Amino acid sequence: MDPLISETRIAVADATGLAARMVNHLAEHDITFEQQDGLMVAKLPFGTSTLAVEAEMLKIRVEAPDKGKLEMLRSVVASHVIEFAGEETPTIVWEGHESNGHTLASFREVQLKASRDLTPHMRRLTFVGDDIARFVSDDDLHVRMYFPPEGLDKPEWPWPAPDGRIMWPEPDRRPVTRYYTIRRIDAASREIDVDFVLHDHAGPGSDFALKAKAGAICGMAGPLGRGIRPARWFMLAGDETALPAIARILESLPATASGEVFLEVADQREELPLTAPSGMSIRWLHRGDAPPGSTQLLAEGVHTVRWPEHPDIFAWVAAEAQAVRGLRKHLRDMRGLTREQHLAVAYWSLRTS
Repeated sequence: MDPLISETRIAVADATGLAARMVNHLAEHDITFEQQDGLMVAKLPFGTSTLAVEAEMLKIRVEAPDKGKLEMLRSVVASHVIEFAGEETPTIVWEGHESNGHTLASFREVQLKASRDLTPHMRRLTFVGDDIARFVSDDDLHVRMYFPPEGLDKPEWPWPAPDGRIMWPEPDRRPVTRYYTIRRIDAASREIDVDFVLHDHAGPGSDFALKAKAGAICGMAGPLGRGIRPARWFMLAGDETALPAIARILESLPATASGEVFLEVADQREELPLTAPSGMSIRWLHRGDAPPGSTQLLAEGVHTVRWPEHPDIFAWVAAEAQAVRGLRKHLRDMRGLTREQHLAVAYWSLRTS
């Protein structure tokens, strides 16, 4: 399938300086531009962006496999152009595959159908919605969920502006967003299962999972968030927030896969039955009464891994931000894994006083 394409030509006084500031900023987030035939080209998780400077003109082209990802690219470009243009207010007009202006192409409104407790601190919510086939993906495991303020007769959702930026309702009507893993999806029955960790100090998602009744409305956009890459041997590690993603990854592995899995939870009551290839060794790490994010259990477990001698491996880690930073450093510096051999993602951040 040919990619969808949008282009814009933006008149600015210092196009060269603006382009350099954008490129340097994105490089800080592991997004790098390569020179190709006089153009600067960057590969992003949801598409490709091409940048060229022509006198006092910035020419930008974005390509993506579907309209939702194309809107995301346009939003990233437009917001960065405006941020780094300084005192200028550039006019941005996109051509090709315009948005409808009402809702994001990747957005779906869903309704809570049922909920049930899997463990004392894990609750599964089943949602129903129309046209949810776009969320059926083993490459992107996650969705962005939108939780509207309580008491609204009709929820209000973000929409794409003509310049490509994503616009939001007024603060008192604006939904709160969080990222979650789709645990199960059945496009035929229109059902989506999402597992929520019930925290002691509930955030927006946990609060919704605790209080929402059947019929409650929320939003969902995506899919996004990379999963694993093909390999012969895998190392997976995470706390309870990563448990839904790890469970889904294990179910998607070929029967011949082997490797090691480390899962940190409070105690045995928080363990869930997992379906995995026989070659995957699963170790549950119990932190007891210690607060989440306060132990070294995951790091200690990963440090004991017996890595195979062949290079056909992939490591996937998700947990609290500080823990992930340490594990990423271990995988890169101590184990020497390349960017293609691992993915380490911060799912949440421990608040400190």
